[in-house]
Amino acid sequence: MRIFAGIMTVLHTPRLEITELSAYNAGFVIELLNSPGWLQYIGDRGVHTAEDAINWMMQGPMKSYDERGYGLWLVKLADHNEPIGICGLIHRDYLPHADIGIAFLPQYNGQGYASEAATSVLQFASDKGLEAVQAITMPDNEPSLRLLKKLGFEESGLISPPGELEPLVLLTREL
Repeated sequence: MRIFAGIMTVLHTPRLEITELSAYNAGFVIELLNSPGWLQYIGDRGVHTAEDAINWMMQGPMKSYDERGYGLWLVKLADHNEPIGICGLIHRDYLPHADIGIAFLPQYNGQGYASEAATSVLQFASDKGLEAVQAITMPDNEPSLRLLKKLGFEESGLISPPGELEPLVLLTREL
């Protein structure tokens, strides 16, 4: 596994560069996974140290890169090389299609970055031959629901993932 590998650029948009995560991003991962929005809508993943962040990346995104050719990717401002969020595709055993994951630091919300990154990720999914992409979110996560509907996702009902106490909204977009 490439924890300190050279940073591989996956996608570009006019304002963003989307790359694989690496151990160099541990500080950013700690900040993002402990941001108020992440904790409220995704949950505490227990990532509080660089070691925790590296383990989270190795067991999640990096493992997915190796096994599936996609995962959660780092989103950076193209002009400043500054990490601002993550966006990518996640394989979940309880879903028939890849799930899009989107999370940004609070100071970068409301500027169109999530939409720009997600549009690029959806094009990647289509180019790779995926038939559909799904999304899950908490019913009270209005910003995510608005974004997903803007991106062409349609609500498919509620789903109770293993280990979750409350049902989540399931959305699907055909590609």
